[in-house]
Amino acid sequence: MQIIIVGSGKVGYTLAEQLVNEDHSVVVVDIEQAPLDNTSSSIDVMGILGNCISVNTLKSADIDNSDLLIAVTGSDEQNLLCCLVARKANPKCRTIARVRNPVYNEEIDFLKKELGIDLIINPELAAANEIAKVFRFPSAIKIDTFAKGRIELLHIKIDKNSPLTGKMLSDLRSDIKFNILVCTVTRNNKVIIPGGDFTLAENDKITIVSRKSDSIEFCKAIGMMKNRITTAMIAGGGKISYYLARSLIRSGIRTTIIEKSRDTCEFLAELLPEATIIHGDATDKNLLLEEGLDTTEGFAALTDFDEENILISLYAKTVSDVKTVTKINRVNFTSVIESLDLDSIIYPSIITSSHILRYVRSVDKAMNTNVENLYKLDDGNAEAVEFTVKEKSALTGKPISEIKFRPNTLICCIIRNEELIIPGGSDTIEVGDSVIVVSEDHISDTKDLLGGKR
Repeated sequence: MQIIIVGSGKVGYTLAEQLVNEDHSVVVVDIEQAPLDNTSSSIDVMGILGNCISVNTLKSADIDNSDLLIAVTGSDEQNLLCCLVARKANPKCRTIARVRNPVYNEEIDFLKKELGIDLIINPELAAANEIAKVFRFPSAIKIDTFAKGRIELLHIKIDKNSPLTGKMLSDLRSDIKFNILVCTVTRNNKVIIPGGDFTLAENDKITIVSRKSDSIEFCKAIGMMKNRITTAMIAGGGKISYYLARSLIRSGIRTTIIEKSRDTCEFLAELLPEATIIHGDATDKNLLLEEGLDTTEGFAALTDFDEENILISLYAKTVSDVKTVTKINRVNFTSVIESLDLDSIIYPSIITSSHILRYVRSVDKAMNTNVENLYKLDDGNAEAVEFTVKEKSALTGKPISEIKFRPNTLICCIIRNEELIIPGGSDTIEVGDSVIVVSEDHISDTKDLLGGKR
């Protein structure tokens, strides 16, 4: 597809990089030269300097022949107006706008209908939903879903007391009677797509694919299922904190927010009367303890500063067995941050770009490919892809054990007539099946699964 990205900040850069990797033609528009130069010098994209609301700027970016425009500038109003101008310039061009103000969140349906915007993404709400999901399943580092929520990719870390330590994968399903499959293992910052002879070890981070019900029972069986969180503390009172607190309160979780700004505290107290709002500095250890950090079951570090979030999450781990979630804005030191003793790490820019990319792939599927859904795993070193088998091929009608797949590729799940199959070597892939595959290489079509690397 031919795609215009308006705004070359963290989200714009991440989107441009991924879309180019997926063989799309990308033009980036920005009103400032420096971020534009940074993007165009690192990624194979065309850069256009100019105001995105100007139809002449959009014409320079070839709006007339573009399939999609994605507006991710720092201004909600600019993003919305840019999408409106783009649709007027080319009614066939789909549009996506990033909109962050909570006021607009209640009006999304109206904005989409009246302005003709195909997708509006609220990054703070998306990040809050990810955190809430982890709090509801505290044994997980992260949870991704496929097959319209029926299949989960559960990311967990193996500790020294886990019954999984020293376990060979070929023995796992027979010893633990649950229909699960380990599809990736991260060990010493290296991602492995394991075979049956692979042996798990302490500190491995593993990704398990299973039905939602099986994932819960599996974690109970191996002693990793913590009790449901009933209390939560949030450091920082920004938009993510507001959306998260609202979600947690609706789930019956007692929630405390600590925020430096008195004005923000008063604003939150008005919007969230059921929450406890504390005016104070979340980096003050004494304050955290006074407010019950040592007995709190869930802790989210959501201040505006990565360094503060890391430090207070690490401190929280030293005073209690709390489940921590740490927000990180910068994505250029992920390997260092991932090596720290933090439970779950949330990157809002990656979450936002992932939501947008899923929409792009659904559009691209209708136009060109079979891919329905895709998640980046383990800091982008592997992919989990969901696609539909539309026709007979070398993949169909024969046992999986007899198919020559490309190296480091694993068939994780087959969905057939609403039945969910965690496959063994004797299972087959048939026309009409939805299939979930994990691979170290980018896969855009079923043909990419076969043979050696391209």
